[in-house]
Amino acid sequence: MPWQDKLGKVLTFEALFALGLGVLSKLLMVLMVIIMARVILHFGYLFSGRVLKPREDKGYLAEGRVETLRGLVDSILRYLVYFVAAVTILDTLGVGVTSVLAGAGIVGLAVGFGAQNLVKDVITGFFIIFENQYTVGEYISIAGVSGIVQEIGLRVTKVKAFAGDLYIIPNGNISQVTNYSRGNMRALIDITIAHEEDIDKALAVLEETSRHLADQVPEIVEGPNVLGAVDLSEYGVVLRVIAQAQPMHQWGVERRLRKAYKEAFAAAGIEAPYPRRVVLLKESKTPNS
Repeated sequence: MPWQDKLGKVLTFEALFALGLGVLSKLLMVLMVIIMARVILHFGYLFSGRVLKPREDKGYLAEGRVETLRGLVDSILRYLVYFVAAVTILDTLGVGVTSVLAGAGIVGLAVGFGAQNLVKDVITGFFIIFENQYTVGEYISIAGVSGIVQEIGLRVTKVKAFAGDLYIIPNGNISQVTNYSRGNMRALIDITIAHEEDIDKALAVLEETSRHLADQVPEIVEGPNVLGAVDLSEYGVVLRVIAQAQPMHQWGVERRLRKAYKEAFAAAGIEAPYPRRVVLLKESKTPNS
């Protein structure tokens, strides 16, 4: 008897219908698991956003710290839901979950030596968050990159530079952190005047202007303080003023101070320096006649 006839007898209409029904039911179960996972993630994100909410009351976390913790909680929830959903789908498809997990343990032991960087990233990320080295929204410099922290995870940190570039840095590559958003920042302004100008007059103009600016610029925490002449360049005399500004406002304070000092010098008739050159003409000697 040909093998086609034997196959036709085995695969009867009822067997094919039962097989198709079983496959369809499994596909529906997989689809339900995926939908449930999406629903759990949606409500989990809503719950974390409602619980981890920045407030100004005493005892509550700051906004940057809340955003950091919220991103971490969402990341852990996402990985956990994906893992449970994957295990459930495998079990629905008839794959032995126990054997898969046991095999995964053996494979994990085998590839553990190759996953050292991943373990290093996770451990470093944990200590970054635990020690509160930086939070979302702060201006930092790490791994040769400077910018605003967009997201902190256990494995990577996302930093957005002022030019708009988004850097994704593995936490294991972070060996030093410079945080520019903790404490007051210094605003430094150097003004150069011509050598012919009266230095005492220029300093008096700076002192008077600084007193007005201290009340007009709310971002100034301390100062501005006029230090005096700090350098004698080939073009003129360099006068220096420093002030303490709120974090992330030091550049704006410097711009406002420069503009105000320039206008004050112009009103007082103090000239800005300009390049000058003295040319000495050597008188030629004529031979005695």
